[in-house]
Amino acid sequence: MDVFDEIRESLSEILDLDGNEITPETYIMRDLEAESIDLLELSVALNSRFKVEINDDQVFLRTLRVCLNKVNGNGGRLEGLSRAFPFLDGERIGEILTDLDGGPVLKVKDLMAYIQWRM
Repeated sequence: MDVFDEIRESLSEILDLDGNEITPETYIMRDLEAESIDLLELSVALNSRFKVEINDDQVFLRTLRVCLNKVNGNGGRLEGLSRAFPFLDGERIGEILTDLDGGPVLKVKDLMAYIQWRM
């Protein structure tokens, strides 16, 4: 089972999109314009496809800004986010920290990392 292909198929079905538009670097909300109801459907689809527990707050990075507000400085931010989102590596967390002003930072590769971490 290829995690990316399964996630891409789920997103294509839920958002009624051509799967060829979706890459690991695609932003779920910025590029695909997913809304909260779509994320709810996606959570159910991921649970069904992969048979893993889905924590919506973690997988969709919902508590990201709350975590950032609790920690001070770049070192604290990296450590705090690593604890809150253990499926994200340091490089991805660094990307997120530099990308916060652009809007919602969730990418397809974050969903992939979460699923692989749960499996």
